[in-house]
Amino acid sequence: MPATPAWPPQSAPRLFVDQPLALDATITLSGPQAHYLLNVMRISEGDAIKLFDNVSGEYLATVTARGKRDLALNVAGHLRAREEVPDFWACVAPIKRQRFDMMAEKLCELGVKRLVPVKTARAVVDKIKPERMMAHMIEAAEQCERTALPELGDLVSLDKLLDLWPADRHLFFADERLHETGNGSFRKALRENPGPGAILIGPEGGFTDAENAAINACPQSIPVSLGPRILRADTAALAATALWMAGRGDWD
Repeated sequence: MPATPAWPPQSAPRLFVDQPLALDATITLSGPQAHYLLNVMRISEGDAIKLFDNVSGEYLATVTARGKRDLALNVAGHLRAREEVPDFWACVAPIKRQRFDMMAEKLCELGVKRLVPVKTARAVVDKIKPERMMAHMIEAAEQCERTALPELGDLVSLDKLLDLWPADRHLFFADERLHETGNGSFRKALRENPGPGAILIGPEGGFTDAENAAINACPQSIPVSLGPRILRADTAALAATALWMAGRGDWD
């Protein structure tokens, strides 16, 4: 007797929808999402689609009508609630487009709660495109079965970031000069400073002396070393996030 196929099938397409989901709701998809389902995945009526809304979790929907440029779905079941996200922010200076997009994608995969672009003196990029960054994070969440998306903050100057920094959140910042002194163990700093945290990563040229002084003057700042090797900005952001997730996040 043949085994009953798993339902929903693991191969079912999975998409983020920017609208609240609920049981028995009817969802209409158009634009790029419809094109993907209709022309790439060759979806037919009755096929299963997984949807998540970044609010209430992941749902199972079935295709009820297939048009030329859109399709209708009925939300048939609630698969799981929105995941709990570790209370960790990544505050990073923008870098060249492709590498900054990749950084946003990987930070989403790693589970950061909030991504804040920070304008610094030596940054070669002083503008960002939030829509493009969100698109990369959404794609990462769709592929990695995330049910939560990072919040994306507005581009903010370093001075303003420090002025408005929350009193209850530690600000770990990568200071490449610390390793030469033998101080600044990130793992030790994580053990000694529990609670909500963030990492601050500068641009490829690093922070200026004035910026370093301003960061150190922030009561919540904790300088840390990321080891003996000089890391590019995107690598540093991902390495620091991985260290925080291993030390204080949800990688137990």
